[in-house]
Amino acid sequence: MYDKGKILGGLLIGIVLLLFPVYYNAGRAAKAPERVLTEKAKAAKQCVEDLAYMKAQHMKILDEWRQEVVRQDTRYYKSSDGKTYFKSLQLTCMECHSNKTKFCDQCHNYMGVAPYCWDCHIAPKENG
Repeated sequence: MYDKGKILGGLLIGIVLLLFPVYYNAGRAAKAPERVLTEKAKAAKQCVEDLAYMKAQHMKILDEWRQEVVRQDTRYYKSSDGKTYFKSLQLTCMECHSNKTKFCDQCHNYMGVAPYCWDCHIAPKENG
């Protein structure tokens, strides 16, 4: 019990060092990028599904579409609002979201993910 002060001091220093990154970065998080929509996307008002669902699940939808088109030859998707869409990244998604740099890449870079869409698909040509 003679080292009580040293133990408590060591614990205090350990806790401070452990929590330092949290306090150092508090309030410094990068802001999420603004979505840049094309005029066609603005006119459409809604994507294949609602905005919140698409933000969270777009990769899942694209994976499902790929599996269904390639393995089952199912080429149409019926959304929750009853509309039917052709299952195609390049013909359906990129029709409205054609600015890959400002729409796709901004969010993927912010989230730190590297999608493999363009390993097989041809990246859209961008003007300007």
